Amino acid sequence: MAEFFSSLTEKHIQFIDQQQLFFVATAAADGQVNLSPKGMQSLKVVDANNIVWLNLTGSGNETAAHLRQKNRMTIMFCSYAKQPLILRIYGSAQAVHPRDPQWQSYSRLIPGHSGARQFFEFQIDSVQTSCGYAVPYYDFVGERETLTNWADKKGPEGVKSYWQENNQQSIDGFDSGIL
Repeated sequence: MAEFFSSLTEKHIQFIDQQQLFFVATAAADGQVNLSPKGMQSLKVVDANNIVWLNLTGSGNETAAHLRQKNRMTIMFCSYAKQPLILRIYGSAQAVHPRDPQWQSYSRLIPGHSGARQFFEFQIDSVQTSCGYAVPYYDFVGERETLTNWADKKGPEGVKSYWQENNQQSIDGFDSGIL
């Protein structure tokens, strides 16, 4: 049975800290809905009402573009081991870019990933838990090094050039605010 909460409980925070994978969903008023898997220890619970997560360079920049259109986001975690659980967190978010003053403090919170593109400040509106009985068991084997190796090889200027070529607009033509 689903349960709703106004903020994260200590039990929710402990569950989040144990997860290697989470999913982020955003959508503008029109166009495609974006749902992206995230990993690499890129999320930090600041307190019961706030989360910060680091978005790494990828083929698109849908999340940032959507948030400029409609400031809403859902983050979802699933248990793949032991006790089944799905944890959805609903709220609003905004992007923080390397040019923004908050970048340095967030970089200390979630340190050093090659290809870091933006942080997202996420304010929690509500939290929902549900059973997750149909979610299969999976074992975490390790992080992929592909993105880190790609960004290291490109270097900071090469990554910025990639942003200019590939990350300025969503697939629906919305500006991402990256540059």
